[in-house]
Amino acid sequence: MKIDFSKAKFIKSVVDINLKPKTLNKEIVFLGRSNVGKSSLINALVNNSNLAKTSSKPGLTKMLNYFEIDSKFYLVDAPGYGYAKGGIDLDKLFLNLMNSYFVNNSQLKGALLLVDARRELNEMDEMMKDFLIKYKIPFILVVTKIDKINQSEKYKIQKHLKEKGIEENKIKYVSSFKKDNIISLQKDIASLLNN
Repeated sequence: MKIDFSKAKFIKSVVDINLKPKTLNKEIVFLGRSNVGKSSLINALVNNSNLAKTSSKPGLTKMLNYFEIDSKFYLVDAPGYGYAKGGIDLDKLFLNLMNSYFVNNSQLKGALLLVDARRELNEMDEMMKDFLIKYKIPFILVVTKIDKINQSEKYKIQKHLKEKGIEENKIKYVSSFKKDNIISLQKDIASLLNN
């Protein structure tokens, strides 16, 4: 499937899965900690720095945000899990919303699970990875912010992910800032959509 990622537009945000847009029948969901760089990666993929709202405050995405890409699929930005200012329990919010998202969602073709290159997988990252494997949801583990680490730190995260049993061909190292591996990731998303 050939996709023009620059043909991207925001459709709507929903807190109830029953309110999601229904024009297209394919979805790719973005998952990850609240400060992992999901919005920046979406903007890098579509080459539009203003499409997804980025913030210096983690935890601002509290709904499922639907972006239409080239009239072919929805890119769904899920709420981050983990830390947020203002005492919001993001994990509870995330789990409540995502439970209903994953149940009987035949439109879901795959997931991008984002992790920060400077952090090891935390408990929620592991739970999410195991969930995707258990329910046979194809996914790519996307290591973000690789421009912020040196070679020895990159080796360290590679070793850590290998120890966690993640296959090398399921891992993509990207930089939204420097656009490293963005085109390659676009191809991976297209492959997920063909499953």
